[in-house]
Amino acid sequence: MQHLIADGCQTLRMDDTELINQILNGNMRAFTFLVNRYQKLVVHITGRLVQRHDELEDVCQEVFLKVYQNLAKYRNECKLSTWIATIAYNTSINYLRKFKKGSEVNTDDLAPFEKLADFRSDDYEKADLYRYIREQIDLLPVQYRTVLTLYHLEEFSYLEIEQITGMPEGTVKNYLFRAKALLKEKLKFVVDDSSLNLVKEISNEK
Repeated sequence: MQHLIADGCQTLRMDDTELINQILNGNMRAFTFLVNRYQKLVVHITGRLVQRHDELEDVCQEVFLKVYQNLAKYRNECKLSTWIATIAYNTSINYLRKFKKGSEVNTDDLAPFEKLADFRSDDYEKADLYRYIREQIDLLPVQYRTVLTLYHLEEFSYLEIEQITGMPEGTVKNYLFRAKALLKEKLKFVVDDSSLNLVKEISNEK
């Protein structure tokens, strides 16, 4: 879907290729539009890794700074969204490794799953239920919640997730399977593909 950029009295319809060309030619309004177009994607990915709001804002800014600095290197070898998602993922991981304890980027199955709370109540309103599911996703190990977000919320393919994270496709599928299994164990019959899609709908309303 093409979007609009107003430039004085002229309105331009731009796809990603045209948008990139405008940015490389010095049109900062075009870069602002690119940020607006992909901000939700960057926040979703970065927010699964960097969970403090004040830190998240700084890391997102760093992501878009890197996007701007490296845009001339983009060669259409993958979708622009995949390229930006890769920068968001790597910037977030590097931030955690630099400023956080090693346990925060640990992908070991022995991560503290005891923080996950069993869902027992039948009285939750739908919005409360999906907010609760999102909270439980945030408690998963970093790589599990990342692949879950990329696959279910952002709808990247396995190949695209491999490109973004550097994980082999088999590992991506394994982490996704384990993440969903852990959630199903804690939330019993609540978590399935349908409920995860509804989490996406709620996230997109923000």
